[in-house]
Amino acid sequence: MLLPKEAVVELGVEKGSTLYMTRAPDGSMRISPYDDRIQEQIALGEKLMDEHRDVFRALAK
Repeated sequence: MLLPKEAVVELGVEKGSTLYMTRAPDGSMRISPYDDRIQEQIALGEKLMDEHRDVFRALAK
């Protein structure tokens, strides 16, 4: 995927960088650069959801 030069500068990335695309609560799409800290938070959240699946299922009702 090609990004406009202005977007590359604004994101602070370079050719070959890993980017994340997520959907915001308002439905719009957001692009952000890869961040190890965010990846660690996602992994922790997935671990907690696996370990406490019954609690999350009850809360979802």
